[in-house]
Amino acid sequence: MLLAIDIGNTNVTLGVFEGEAVKATWRLATDTRRMPDEYGLILLNLLPMRGVAPADIHAVAICSVVPPLTQVFAELCESFFHTKPLVVGVGVRTGIKILYDNPRDVGADRIVDAAAAYRLYGGPLIVVDFGTPTVFDAITAQAEYLGGAIAPGLRVAAESLFTSTSQLRRVELAAPSSAIGRNTVQAIQSGVVLGHVDMVEGMVRRFKRELGGSPKVVATGNLATLIARETSVFDAVSLDLTLVGLRMIHELNQDHR
Repeated sequence: MLLAIDIGNTNVTLGVFEGEAVKATWRLATDTRRMPDEYGLILLNLLPMRGVAPADIHAVAICSVVPPLTQVFAELCESFFHTKPLVVGVGVRTGIKILYDNPRDVGADRIVDAAAAYRLYGGPLIVVDFGTPTVFDAITAQAEYLGGAIAPGLRVAAESLFTSTSQLRRVELAAPSSAIGRNTVQAIQSGVVLGHVDMVEGMVRRFKRELGGSPKVVATGNLATLIARETSVFDAVSLDLTLVGLRMIHELNQDHR
């Protein structure tokens, strides 16, 4: 079995693949203070709960945007699963040509998402990832990563309102029944959630004009379903897109050894 690990700024998302099928997924809090043994013990306890024995893990693929944790997970893979992980980065085959001014500046998760979406849906393509930031990525019909846009994510925006004002409170991230809020909670939900929907629709329109053709639009990230319920801009929602991309990239690099 393959263990796929997506290390993000807020969450570490893990998935176990049996062939092409996702057998189990987990989401842990990102904590740069944890040591390899701590995360390793957490994993050893989680795996059997989904019917996976640690000995069943024969390969690991990692993408990370948190450099301090990249080595932490690499060490735990060797200690607990006795395997050296494939870490997506320079020199790893992805099937995507990067046209960014400096390819090293592109987050590994963005390239993994692009690789998976292109394999699944073809191009041209726009991927919108709803994580700590909301990230837009543009991929051509020739599997070229052009670039994208980065905006504050939903939780970042909501938390900023709470921490930067005296009277506004933390609220549940949910869409209100109307854009005109009749109380403070509804007003914040309208501005944060519905405002985010309109931002996404506007950015997608701009990307479509610049990409040309008829690009498909794919949403991913743990808040994708919240936004997808409020708009018809997406052709597909794939919550496990990054994990699937890690599986695909692992296979691609196995084939070229």
